[in-house]
Amino acid sequence: MDVWKAAAERARTHGDVLSLAAGQPSTPAPAPVLRAAKAAIDAELLGYTETFGILPLRRAIAGHHHRTYGYPVDPDDVVVTTGSSGAFTLIFLAAFDPGDTVVVARPGYPAYRNTLTALGCRVVELDCRAETRFQPTVAMLEDLPRPPKGLIVASPANPTGTMIDPDELAALARWCEAHGTLLISDEIYHGITYGGERTASAWETSRSSVVIGSVSKYFSMTGWRLGWMLAPARLRPALQRLASNMTVCPPAISQYGAVHAFGDEARTELEAHVQRYAVNRSILLEGLTGLGITDLAPADGAFYAYADIGHLTGDSMAWCADVLANTGVAVAPGADFDTVDGHRTVRLSFAGATAEIEAALGRLGDHLRRT
Repeated sequence: MDVWKAAAERARTHGDVLSLAAGQPSTPAPAPVLRAAKAAIDAELLGYTETFGILPLRRAIAGHHHRTYGYPVDPDDVVVTTGSSGAFTLIFLAAFDPGDTVVVARPGYPAYRNTLTALGCRVVELDCRAETRFQPTVAMLEDLPRPPKGLIVASPANPTGTMIDPDELAALARWCEAHGTLLISDEIYHGITYGGERTASAWETSRSSVVIGSVSKYFSMTGWRLGWMLAPARLRPALQRLASNMTVCPPAISQYGAVHAFGDEARTELEAHVQRYAVNRSILLEGLTGLGITDLAPADGAFYAYADIGHLTGDSMAWCADVLANTGVAVAPGADFDTVDGHRTVRLSFAGATAEIEAALGRLGDHLRRT
């Protein structure tokens, strides 16, 4: 957020910002979603909805999971939330008490750690390195002194873009079920993958786990603030009570629009975005390598390159600030994603326009040659 604020100020004063920091698509919602939202303004009250979301949307999400992964989902399994951020807050409150141990990967998405800490949980970070593609393994869980109350995994992951092998995800799910650990599987980047790798879902193995989804990433609807979870029946009463008190319901207009995000017309448009991400990915990874930034996480999915720049700096925050000030290129420092080694890493997003990726690489190359 500090980077975004600084980039906005740079844009105001210089008008030359190229952002490789934003973790969001640079495209609008699919055309059928926009049409449906406009129609809803005229046809619907747009008042409160059911706390867990309107039935047509829950049916659409259930059908999406069935078509994509092959497992049946009942609309009652689906809890629609105010963004995936809302889903995480709800499930953390419903499933964990202060003092409970919850395990996350490092590097990883900082909001897991920050929200859990704010709720009084004890967060244990697993040191995930390149040998395991920056992902947790059953062996790491076996090395813990006792089974944790929860485990959060993300595949594809933010910031690394790496994926968990389907067999390893199934093994994690079975281990968690056997040890009374709640597996929370962050699947919000599903649909954005490269090289033909299959994205497995935790519910393929264990209905005791929680699956988190969102329309923000693949569906190009970040500002619509709509996510969902597939939740076991035992957790739904608590989720219902919490959600009805905290948000009443997700945004109504977003729900009416999102019903149409899962159809063939939208998918054709969205797959074109993924093809552009793939082009941008190749340009960025090759360009960084050409600039001598070669220690990169394998970007299996999502739209990030995670780079070790320890040969350039020991302070990624200062380095990113310097790059922005001197080039207008915004890059996210790794300090937020990795509490130990983030001082030497950065995350670069390739979700923008291809021309912007190429221009940013040119400016970054000029800057590195000067310094």
